[in-house]
Amino acid sequence: MILTFDRLTYNNLLAEISPKAIETPEEYDRLLAVAERLTFAKHLTPEEKALYKLLVILIEVYETQNYPIDQSEPHEILQHIMESSSTRQADLVGIIGSSGVVSEVVNGKRSISKAQAKALGDYFQISSSLFI
Repeated sequence: MILTFDRLTYNNLLAEISPKAIETPEEYDRLLAVAERLTFAKHLTPEEKALYKLLVILIEVYETQNYPIDQSEPHEILQHIMESSSTRQADLVGIIGSSGVVSEVVNGKRSISKAQAKALGDYFQISSSLFI
């Protein structure tokens, strides 16, 4: 059985939800709640999937404008990962260099080389691109 897109059903969903460019925190919260409900719903109709995609776009635009994420420096990412995994600088000796090199890398006094980024990615089992 192939599900087809029903414009009338979609128009009724649009009328019910009334999505538009988000301009207030209240509107953001309202549309986020609808998107979350659709995220966890089972067996969405094609119309609900289309509405969900629209809501995600509206929410992403609002979040980008109102909650920008600053790019972290590679050593700051390393510090965070080390803290959350209870990794000490001594644990990285031999992985990315001597204790002096590790200290300089962790404290941002030395940039992380591609080889070190790969070794850190392998060690923490994450993408090495986080460290470049």
